[in-house]
Amino acid sequence: MVNEMKHTYPAFLAASVVICTAIAQYLIYFYAPVEQTLGYAQKIFYYHLPVAWWAFVSFSFAALFAVLYLLKKEENFNILSHANAEVGFLLATLTLITGSLWGKHSWGVWWTWDPKLTTALILWFIFAAYLVIRTMPMPREQKNNIAAVIAIIGFLDVPLVFFATRLWRSIHPAVFHSEGGGLEPAMAHTVVFCVLSFAFIWLWLVRYRKQQLSQELKLETLKTKLLYQEEQE
Repeated sequence: MVNEMKHTYPAFLAASVVICTAIAQYLIYFYAPVEQTLGYAQKIFYYHLPVAWWAFVSFSFAALFAVLYLLKKEENFNILSHANAEVGFLLATLTLITGSLWGKHSWGVWWTWDPKLTTALILWFIFAAYLVIRTMPMPREQKNNIAAVIAIIGFLDVPLVFFATRLWRSIHPAVFHSEGGGLEPAMAHTVVFCVLSFAFIWLWLVRYRKQQLSQELKLETLKTKLLYQEEQE
């Protein structure tokens, strides 16, 4: 039963990604109305919000597994933290790109030092440092420990980004801050579906990267054993 689930889960996940993505595109371009002020440029919002929210989820799991790794020193927790951090960094990069595209059409500038944008950029730089640490030549355990601490520090910025529009004066729109969030029902339905359905893409990305990191660890372990055997001979 367990083996059957292992074989069917990837297929189910892949099918869910394809189906949900297709439905999302239909909702974005045919169901949700065109916004009167921004026109079709507003539809960037339906991509921007899902990647932003799931970046926060990734960074949260990266920090959670980092804490578990520091407490238990189990390599699986380190791999899960690493995979979530990399996926989160990818999604955070897409968040900044789509946000800049939206900002250019909405505010007339590619970037402004708004509290939400600034805290988001700080978060991006923290996990950029995380990825740099992961590539540095140092003992594996030391590298894992430093990366885990950075992941935890990075997570502390997540609530600041999320609540920036409530904590400080910000020109960034606060989605769902008020009842309905100022969105028409069709727009609200579309963005909720896009955010929830993106979970399948996120799961696929994390699972795929975790498998890669696990294989890399096996190869590294095997290489170490072979070198040790050669030295003994």
